[in-house]
Amino acid sequence: MANTKSAKKATRKIERRTAVNRMRRSALRTSIRKVEDALKTGDKNAATEALKKAEPVIARMAQKGIVHRNTASRKISRLAHAVKVLGA
Repeated sequence: MANTKSAKKATRKIERRTAVNRMRRSALRTSIRKVEDALKTGDKNAATEALKKAEPVIARMAQKGIVHRNTASRKISRLAHAVKVLGA
C-alpha cells in the first residue's frame, strides 16, 4: 500500500492511464477483427473499407505506445497482404 502522498497520487494516475489504455487496446482489437471478419466472408470491398479504417487506428496505437511500432507495422502489412490476395 502506498504510504506517501506522491505514491498515492501515482497510484491514481496509473489507474486512470490503465483504463484509457484498456479502451484503446480494445478499439485496436475490434478494428483488426472487423478486417478479419470481412476477409472470412470473402467480400473484397468490405475488407478494403475495413482495412482503410483499421490502418490509422493501428498506427495511432503504435504512436501512443499501446503496441510496439514493429508489431503495428507487421499487423498492417499482413492484413493488407490478405486483402490483396483476396482480390487476386
